[in-house]
Amino acid sequence: MYDYDLLVVGSANADLVIGVERRPAAGETVLGSDLAVHPGGKGANQAVAAARLGASTALLARVGDDGHGRLLLDSLRSAGVDTVGVLVGGAPTGVALITVDPSGDNSIVVSPGANGRLTPEDVRAAGSLFHASRVVSAQLEIPLETVVAVAASLAPDSRFVLNPSPPRPLPAVLLAACDPLIVNEHEAKVILGDSAIGDDPEDWARILLAKGPRSVVVTLGSKGALVASKDGVSRVASLEVDAVDTTGAGDAFTAALAYRLGTGASLAEAAAYAARVGAAAVTKEGAQVSFPTAEEVDAL
Repeated sequence: MYDYDLLVVGSANADLVIGVERRPAAGETVLGSDLAVHPGGKGANQAVAAARLGASTALLARVGDDGHGRLLLDSLRSAGVDTVGVLVGGAPTGVALITVDPSGDNSIVVSPGANGRLTPEDVRAAGSLFHASRVVSAQLEIPLETVVAVAASLAPDSRFVLNPSPPRPLPAVLLAACDPLIVNEHEAKVILGDSAIGDDPEDWARILLAKGPRSVVVTLGSKGALVASKDGVSRVASLEVDAVDTTGAGDAFTAALAYRLGTGASLAEAAAYAARVGAAAVTKEGAQVSFPTAEEVDAL
């Protein structure tokens, strides 16, 4: 019997956002809007998204003993995430400095802070969390060796879901644990190498699958997604909505898919549900504040 539907291991950041008319040149100062501070980070985003859907969710992460850390802990707890695995101290909370121009384009500088101090030893010390979790998901905003330790710490019957973002080449031992590996076009090309693949996403899925994952999901934005396993490649349709803000939509997709896999859904069924969750998320501004409840997803 599992205590958690989903354990997320990953990052927790404070997003510091300023609107600007234009970005400054070297040595130049420009004035911007009032500073807005939002809870973010792929790990925290995925944990909140799953909890909003009704999943019993825990997060293993590290934040600083500071105001940004308290902001993140408050946001997680208000969404219903169990924060027993959130370690405090060791470095300042991770911060993303984001400038947004009038067209909506953004530039981001990330200071990993405490995220970079989440170690394999922290993972091994949290063994009880892993054995209590039906599905474990991770991303790459924490050290790669820590993610490898996550894959090695799974309970015998649990499932590992990886969204390799920001992307980098992955060791074979990590690829072999993924069920599924979830990538977008950019992430697929980084992992495979631009020269290794053409323009057909179905080819990307097959080549990725041949590298060792037990299953692969390729997200295609408004074109839906592809799911690939030993049974073949199939397409998952998208849901047409009026998109307002795509921030965090990928995190919502990954969280929803991981959660539904744990309930016994097939990969295609879980991806179809995740596509609806991602569609609901883009109809609102922001990341965590845009994540839908199960009732809101059903209404679509």
